[in-house]
Amino acid sequence: MDRLPPLPLAKSFEIAYKSIKARFFRSLITTTSLVLAVAFLCYIQVCTDLANALLASGTPEAIQALIRGGFDLSDQTGTIGESAKQQWLVVLSLLVCVVGIVNAQLMAVTERFREIGTMKCLGALDRVVLLLFLIEASLQGLVGASAGALLGAIAGVLSSLASLGSMILTDFPWTAILSTTLKATLIGCLLSLIGVIYPAIKAARMEPVEAMRVEQ
Repeated sequence: MDRLPPLPLAKSFEIAYKSIKARFFRSLITTTSLVLAVAFLCYIQVCTDLANALLASGTPEAIQALIRGGFDLSDQTGTIGESAKQQWLVVLSLLVCVVGIVNAQLMAVTERFREIGTMKCLGALDRVVLLLFLIEASLQGLVGASAGALLGAIAGVLSSLASLGSMILTDFPWTAILSTTLKATLIGCLLSLIGVIYPAIKAARMEPVEAMRVEQ
């Protein structure tokens, strides 16, 4: 078995893509939960970035706009951060997202018992099965996290325009918002990988005979 040639990475991506395509609606549900969690995370942070940019301008109009927008300016650090309530909501949304991904991937493993058993009977090593699940999660994570970060950034800008006014466009913090969007995307990809680790290990350790014996 150790002499078997490794599965080419390009072929692994092709197999993972076909698996996602064959289970499109299940993948869509899993990805949607990731989109919503990342969008909420990015929304909160983009609103904070815009408020800090407005605060940095130091004009009386900007201060009045922030006060009307409900921001607490009593902190002497010179920056505006997320409230404890917002932080807990973000953490809970991300946690729910991970649990949903784990549940969806475990169901996917159950549905693919025969497929996994067939691959292992044909000589697929544990690391090959593990790699396929990780690639699927990476693809779903990249698409879902990117879409969520983009939606969250747009929602944050529109919400800030409504609450703070057009002044936020004067010194628009492009760098901070791009950085926030990138971080949210990376966090979403990481969550997708974390959520698939246990199901992938379970699938990789499955005995071929046990998998082939399962009735569908």
